[in-house]
Amino acid sequence: MSDLAGLPRDDATVRLLDRDHVFHSWSAQELIDPLPIASASGSYFADYDGNRYLDFSSQLVNVNIGYSHPRMIAAITEYAQRFTTVSPAFANDARSEAARLIAEVSPPALNQVFFTNAGAEANENAIRLARLHTGRSKILAAYRSYHGATHGSIALTGDPRRWGSEPGAIPGVVHYWGPYPYRSAFHSDSPEQETERALRHLHETVMVEGASTIAAIILEPVVGTNGILVPPPGYLEGVRQLCDDTGILLISDEVMAGMGRCGEWWAVDHWNVEPDLITFAKGINSGYVPLGGVVISDEIAETFARRVYPGGLTYSGHPLACATAVASMTIFRDEKILENVRTLGEEVVEPELAKIAAKHPSVGDVRGLGMFWAVELVRDRDTREPLVPFNVAGAAAAPMTEFAGACKQRGLWPFTHFNRTHVVPPCTVTADELREGLAILDEALEVADGYYTGA
Repeated sequence: MSDLAGLPRDDATVRLLDRDHVFHSWSAQELIDPLPIASASGSYFADYDGNRYLDFSSQLVNVNIGYSHPRMIAAITEYAQRFTTVSPAFANDARSEAARLIAEVSPPALNQVFFTNAGAEANENAIRLARLHTGRSKILAAYRSYHGATHGSIALTGDPRRWGSEPGAIPGVVHYWGPYPYRSAFHSDSPEQETERALRHLHETVMVEGASTIAAIILEPVVGTNGILVPPPGYLEGVRQLCDDTGILLISDEVMAGMGRCGEWWAVDHWNVEPDLITFAKGINSGYVPLGGVVISDEIAETFARRVYPGGLTYSGHPLACATAVASMTIFRDEKILENVRTLGEEVVEPELAKIAAKHPSVGDVRGLGMFWAVELVRDRDTREPLVPFNVAGAAAAPMTEFAGACKQRGLWPFTHFNRTHVVPPCTVTADELREGLAILDEALEVADGYYTGA
């Protein structure tokens, strides 16, 4: 008999045990009823009633390689049969090779990797590295951002998920406005003007905070949950120049946008910008085993050549997790997944979303790269009034709740946030699967159109 024979195998039992014993994140416990998932493969998952969903969320935008990839399962099985875990104090073949492969696809001056369990811990350690290296204390982070939910990373986060942790989060974090051409904080009329005004705002923020007090600017090169905001031309290059001029480090949070999601190993590769630190997780191994980390520049690493780095984790560089990273990056290369993302993003997602936008008045804006897209929904295209107000829940969020329900009824699992639905399927998705999902999205948007009040 299998040692897993005691696992519940029906919807009712899973729901009951979940309700009685599982404490869920970001939730009021009595107000949720999570859907039990029985199985998953490729771009789909299924519940215990046999309902199958095409996953346009990649769960939390992390299942880049798809579900149950046979080569990943084989790699996990093979490695676990000979080795499972070891302290970070030892050297390990999987950890060493994973670090080498990550350094190989990173900018030339970034050659060291500190492994963590997830993206939040990666960002925690990135800002610690920055503060210790520079001897400065402040960190600048964007308002439209999410960097994690641990004590430091939630302080970095700009969106409302930060509010519940205040005032207990770490000191020294200063928030600023990044570019967002569709809803410009700078009243810009063009992407070029948005870049110029956003950089001017950032320069002035650095000026009044004092450049000599700022250790780092952390940003998502393509903002994730807070809008899939692709930076306008010249913005990231301008931030890099500002950092070079002031001795401030640039931290690129690639937890969501990196590892193939935007069609390159790192999103910053689209702009040939070289950060001082890169944080990663999610797509490094698609969450098959928890893993994250920080890629560190040679200059920063040299700071700790003879000085102890005061940080560590029991599972830093967990061998089984690192083995999955090696397998995932190998599969990405062998199966040309980056090419798949670029091709399907340009030839299927972008043109199909353009057609959807032309058809549905509730679509105010469409933007993205690779397999990383947002459809922003509005009540009025002229005023750009959002379909639902900022950060609402319950009855006030009904239009988005109904839209998401319409997707699920048709077999599509969407990723929604505020007044947006994101198109973020696995990077292994096929053209036929994309067209299937976009066709469902097209139908479900009739719900949003029903709330349209513009001309």
